[in-house]
Amino acid sequence: MSMATQSSFAAAVLDRSHEIPQGVVAHSSARPAKRFGVYRNNVVSGLVQALAIRYPATQAIIGEDFFGAMATAYIEREPPGSPVLLHYGASFAGFVAAFAPAQGVPYLADVVRLENARVEAYHAADIAPLTADALAAVAADCVEGLIFKFHPSFGLVRSAYPVVTIWAMNAGELPVAPITDWAPEDALVVRPGLNVLTRRLPPGGARFLEALAMGETLMAAGEAALSDVPAFDLSANLAGMVESGLVIHAGRP
Repeated sequence: MSMATQSSFAAAVLDRSHEIPQGVVAHSSARPAKRFGVYRNNVVSGLVQALAIRYPATQAIIGEDFFGAMATAYIEREPPGSPVLLHYGASFAGFVAAFAPAQGVPYLADVVRLENARVEAYHAADIAPLTADALAAVAADCVEGLIFKFHPSFGLVRSAYPVVTIWAMNAGELPVAPITDWAPEDALVVRPGLNVLTRRLPPGGARFLEALAMGETLMAAGEAALSDVPAFDLSANLAGMVESGLVIHAGRP
């Protein structure tokens, strides 16, 4: 099969407006519309299922039918570029944010971002995190100048909505209940061991981690967080960072 025929076939499979490509025949017909339609449906259905597996909480929020329609539109817009679907759907959040029928659920794209960060963390490299004892052994006069290297699974999702709470309720982590405080929430995602952890960060925590991830020293990152949140607690955030298994190295520049 020539490359032109392959491209034509792939386009027709994912876009119903395309005619059956030339050269596709069956023993019962020179233009097997029904058989091609079944094949097309199976391919799209399989890709929708792959996205549903990647984004289960997103599907729980909007329902299977709405998710299926949205996923189908995404598949038509951004078909997979590889037979390996490990990373397919990584751009789904951007599509959801612009998908007109989903505008009534303004936090949905952030839930997608959080779920994608969890998937990426799951497939990240395995590296043993730095222990609290190792960090405690650093001389006190050196602590402020430390820079940190984070685990490869590190993900950070910032949201204007209570995204961690919404995700947790729809992922079975929390019971479903009315959310009375619609304050913004930021999420840390990391997989230091076998399980992916998702933690709601305290005020200023996301700015702190962003600065550290960019190579700022502990003191500079703390000052950046304090400029955003005057009540930022450096000790608590540092302890939470180490406890979560996020740090794999700490040293001087």
